[in-house]
Amino acid sequence: MRERARALTGHWYAILLLASAITPCLHWNASADEKITYRLKWLINMSTVGDVMAESQGFFKDQGLEVTLKPGGPERDAIRELEMGYAHFGVASADQVIQAVAKGAPVVVIAQLFQINPLQWIYFKDRLSINSLNDLKNRTIGVTFGKNDEIIMRTLLARAGISENQVRLYSVRMDYTPFYKKQVDLWPVYINTQAVEIARKIQDAGESVGFLAPSDHGVHFVANSVVTSERLAAEKPELVRRFLNALIKGWRVAVEPANAESAISSVRRYDRDTPHELLVAQLKATRHLVETQAGITVGGIDRPAWEQTEQIMLTNGLIKEPVNIAKRLHGFIESER
Repeated sequence: MRERARALTGHWYAILLLASAITPCLHWNASADEKITYRLKWLINMSTVGDVMAESQGFFKDQGLEVTLKPGGPERDAIRELEMGYAHFGVASADQVIQAVAKGAPVVVIAQLFQINPLQWIYFKDRLSINSLNDLKNRTIGVTFGKNDEIIMRTLLARAGISENQVRLYSVRMDYTPFYKKQVDLWPVYINTQAVEIARKIQDAGESVGFLAPSDHGVHFVANSVVTSERLAAEKPELVRRFLNALIKGWRVAVEPANAESAISSVRRYDRDTPHELLVAQLKATRHLVETQAGITVGGIDRPAWEQTEQIMLTNGLIKEPVNIAKRLHGFIESER
């Protein structure tokens, strides 16, 4: 009997040892964060403040995700990386998405970060007053030929019935000297980044500037949006929701005025060259792109704007035939204009 008791005791002891070895492993698997790669559209600056806040404030981790933010740039293609399996999520502009879809890319849009395109035109108020698009007649307008700003400006001119011989389109480079010297009347800028610095320099010189926003004149060309693969959206919708819950929370928190210093500190970890006062102004400008008016949902997809963007691209020959982009807009978050 004692031998049987000893045998049973040894048996249960072995089970307990095995359980103690297995339990930590099970616990680790249950609590381990799922690793996610998120490819941004550009370098980390104030245009990515919500993305950075979602990571730095632990919002991704709260959703059980370990997200690696990968800076973008001219040599990075988020959609291509989705196709090749190098990234789970990415940021792309509507034209990039539409062109990719036209080529057969299995990509879907799950959120729209900017409700207004940050691409605008800056001008000296002492030289120009824009009350309507007709005020562009006989003006020298800077555009980057072959890029979005050229397409958007041509769309604006067409809406106003202004022919190309009634304006002068000037090929711009990174050198702003022609604008500072007032050789060019309007210069394309991103309202929440370099426009802030240019405006500050001009104002310090005692002059004032204005901005031509295409959205004020009915042209809604969609910019930064969050994309993923059709497969991931279909097979792992809960993962997509968890990612978006954290990401959109990051953007909501980032654009809340009470959180300004925290948002700036998060960006400064990556952007150490931009002075603090410029970051403050850049954040304010970014806030107006993300939260355009009361009732607009942060991250909401503006379907009419996407459809207009597709039509603009079709009209200008950037795509050969319609792609029905509305079918690629997965409405995890909806917006209304």
